[in-house]
This record gives sequence, structure tokens and C-alpha cells, in this order.
Amino acid sequence: MRQAAVKTEACLSGPASSAVDTRHLGQTLRAIYEGSVDKQPIPDAQVDLLLRLRQKERDLRRSA
Repeated sequence: MRQAAVKTEACLSGPASSAVDTRHLGQTLRAIYEGSVDKQPIPDAQVDLLLRLRQKERDLRRSA
């Protein structure tokens, strides 16, 4: 994660720091996300919530 912080600081410390290039910032944030958060497994508690939501949606469709 330290490398991500260095990349972010490098993006914001350029000569035109007042005029932020949103496309470049978005690409940088996306790269950080894909390199860290996106690779982690979904916790069991969230999987359980998703399965319960799906079951409720099925029940609603059947009763309609």
C-alpha cells in the first residue's frame, strides 16, 4: 500500500496541482484499487447477505 501512496503523491505534487487532470487521477485510483482491493475475496458475511437478498427477490417474483 505504501507504493500506492507514493504514486498518489506523485500525481498531486506536479506543477499544475491546482488544475487536476481528472482522467489521470481516475486511472491512478483505478490502478490502486485493482492492485489491492479488487484481488481480495468477498467476506462470508457479505456472501450470506447477497444470498439472502437473492432469495427474497425470488420469493417476490413468485408471489407477483
